[in-house]
Amino acid sequence: MLWIVIGCGVFALLYGAYAGKSVLAESAGNERMQTIAAAIQEGAAAYLNRQYTTIAIVGVVIAVLVWFMLGAYAAIAFVIGSVLSGAAGYIGMYISVRANVRTAEGARHSLAKGLDIAFKSGAITGMLVAGLALLAIAVYYKILLSLGVTGRDLVGPLVALGFGASLISIFARLGGGIFTKGADVGADLVGKVEAGIPEDDPRNPAVIADNVGDNVGDCAGMAADLFETYVVSMVATMVLGLLFFTGDQAEAFLIYPLMIGGVCVVTSVISTFFVKLGASQSIMGALYKGFIVCAVLSGIALYPVTSYVLGMDTTFDVLGATFTGMNLFFCGITGLVVTGLIIWITEYYTSTEYRPVRSIAKASETGHGTNVIQGLAISLEATAVPALIICAAIIVTYSQAGLVGIAIAVTAMLALAGMVVALDAYGPVTDNAGGIAEMAGNARRRPQDDGCA
Repeated sequence: MLWIVIGCGVFALLYGAYAGKSVLAESAGNERMQTIAAAIQEGAAAYLNRQYTTIAIVGVVIAVLVWFMLGAYAAIAFVIGSVLSGAAGYIGMYISVRANVRTAEGARHSLAKGLDIAFKSGAITGMLVAGLALLAIAVYYKILLSLGVTGRDLVGPLVALGFGASLISIFARLGGGIFTKGADVGADLVGKVEAGIPEDDPRNPAVIADNVGDNVGDCAGMAADLFETYVVSMVATMVLGLLFFTGDQAEAFLIYPLMIGGVCVVTSVISTFFVKLGASQSIMGALYKGFIVCAVLSGIALYPVTSYVLGMDTTFDVLGATFTGMNLFFCGITGLVVTGLIIWITEYYTSTEYRPVRSIAKASETGHGTNVIQGLAISLEATAVPALIICAAIIVTYSQAGLVGIAIAVTAMLALAGMVVALDAYGPVTDNAGGIAEMAGNARRRPQDDGCA
């Protein structure tokens, strides 16, 4: 079964390579578009190189401490988690800063072409995150077993793997997020407020920094963050198996979350081919079609996986809670449903088609004060519903299989990371594409503006 999991991880990487080759083969547009895109690429690379240099210094110090305090296996796991987390973010950024100009060029020909390029670039990041995370855990776990490490001795190295990923996640997500918002607000203040020029105008020198921030924060930072979340959640579930079970049951519970992640990677790859424009020409409809297919296929795949690894009628007893494989299957389905509900709620509170955004736009007509008040009210409202859904899911899964049930639900949620990251990384690519299109063709340039452009 471990070889099946490793094969699924390799399959995700192969898809990423195929999609990357497909995206990079597209036209990069005219010379003006390529010049703007090159500036964004240069800025993003400079930022990540500087950030990763700083992280590496901190990481080496921590790795040495881990070696002396927890042993060689834990230190090696820490390094693996750090390197692969950083790699997922860096490769995702590399593709996104090259896909943005190709998306802009593709959109000049058709909406479907622009969608295809942008989503493929996001899918590359998503499958790299899921594939590398799955391989990091499965391969290192197999190596530990071959070295004779078993039972409770597996806990330290597995946990260290998650901590290594967390190191990169903290720097990449927080640093990239702060850079993104700082550059975005700065570009708006100096452009729209002070100079009175449109957003993404080539006369605004802060626009390139804004576009760089979209990539290093919303793409590279997000990829590193979800890589860490994926690894930590998977490892936590495996550790519970080590703590609560013995013998064959412990071995089964170590493999079960990995198998869930493996089959869900495959379903995520399959679902990317369903992201196509329909008759309504709705971009969001195409993206949600891909997610729905992914969730349905994953739910179907959970049944044979649970039956094969654990057995549907097998009874388990943990801390007084008695449950069967069927109960764990229902917990996994609960996790998939929660993921879908959270995505739908996010769409409701951020789309211009629904009440929340429209109410903020209406409040803006009467000034800054009412805009801030209504925006704060909607943001507080938006956090309440997901919190209630998560609380309900915890109650449902705990009643099914106790703490183990909650862990399996979380594992199923994170197993869809490939598709979720693909949907998320789609955003900064299309945002950059719009900026490049604006700067390359729609904004008028005057000779006196060349200096600041």
